[in-house]
Amino acid sequence: MPQNNTNEVRATAKYVRIAPRKARAVVSLIRNLPVEKALEVLQFSTRAASVDVAKVLRSAIANAENNNGMRAENLFVKLAYVDEGPTLKRIRPRAKGSASRINKRMSHITVVVAPRKEA
Repeated sequence: MPQNNTNEVRATAKYVRIAPRKARAVVSLIRNLPVEKALEVLQFSTRAASVDVAKVLRSAIANAENNNGMRAENLFVKLAYVDEGPTLKRIRPRAKGSASRINKRMSHITVVVAPRKEA
């Protein structure tokens, strides 16, 4: 996937078994934060999705440091979003021989980090 700006670095986790609606609530907490602060927020979040989002954020930081030679202290979370992945469709037996549908949703979590503008 081509990157728009050479100064930004992205990391993506695909097919994460958590509903996108729940993951989006966590991702919205870290947008536009410095990476140290974002990791701190995720560490103390009680949401289950914060573990997966923190993993993607750490991957984006590592990509920036190792592949692009950026320093972690200067990075901030430029973009963070969750796309919907495929849905596992299951059924649960109900009364009188009927069935109800259970949708087990998946997410694609993307985090983009970029260096802060020095003013």
